[in-house]
Amino acid sequence: MSKGVKMADEKKLMKALADAILSYDSAAAEAAAKEAIKRGLDPLEAIEKGLSPAIEEVGKKFEKMEIYLPELMLAADAMRSSMSLLLPLIPKGKALSKGTVVIGTVQGDIHEIGKNIVSNMLMANGFEVVDLGVDVKTSAFVDEARKSNAKIIGASALMSSTIGSQKDIVDYLTSMKVRKKHAVMVGGGPTTGEWSKEIGADGWGEDAATTVKLANRLVKRK
Repeated sequence: MSKGVKMADEKKLMKALADAILSYDSAAAEAAAKEAIKRGLDPLEAIEKGLSPAIEEVGKKFEKMEIYLPELMLAADAMRSSMSLLLPLIPKGKALSKGTVVIGTVQGDIHEIGKNIVSNMLMANGFEVVDLGVDVKTSAFVDEARKSNAKIIGASALMSSTIGSQKDIVDYLTSMKVRKKHAVMVGGGPTTGEWSKEIGADGWGEDAATTVKLANRLVKRK
């Protein structure tokens, strides 16, 4: 339990955080995070016990088709609203990270909705995420992965004209003789499991929920 926070108050704060995610309410998520900080709730506990279980539940609902992409996007936005306030307050080295994932949308592609959802769900599941944004050069993926000692590189492509850049990342890692150090997972509308195998990637994420499962498998291998 967080120091200075009564058990009943802690449960109430955790519920407020979780309810904000489950109701897809970014304003409520931000308010709940601010209240948690004000009341002295441990930020790591707030994430692990309040936010993470809620976003995992959202992911399961999406996987079962009980909710659809708009709800998943709103939940991810709410998650981001809380995480942006709580993450900076966690002392360095305290977070129990499963490992670092460098993620981005490949060069020539500016689509980011799917990438953002995956990024938030990875963070909620205990990964440290370095989000490079959109239109990311192949070398930038690899340079950042080496710099941050990332176990996984996640490359998103939403256009058939840009998926070739996912292969470029695998080839670049190989040419730099660091392929074995970094797993590569690919995703995006035009991609498939067959494409992933064809280019020598380590796996394909069909959607946010399956991508998180894939990351959990890959991190154990590295």
